[in-house]
Amino acid sequence: MNLFRSEEHIARWLDGREPGATIPVTTLSALAHGWWSDRLPPEWRPHTREQNQAILDRLGLGGPFWRLP
Repeated sequence: MNLFRSEEHIARWLDGREPGATIPVTTLSALAHGWWSDRLPPEWRPHTREQNQAILDRLGLGGPFWRLP
């Protein structure tokens, strides 16, 4: 994972290579919150694949990169 300040910065860093998935840092923050925010209670249980996919879908993270196996 790399953090960039702009699309221009990404293009410069790629230097002609194909880009991977990119998301704004606000979406990354929302993803981290959705993925990890419920893990402190002792009764916590791991999310199912469907629950995790729902987090990605809710954030609009679609396409093959964001499809869980």
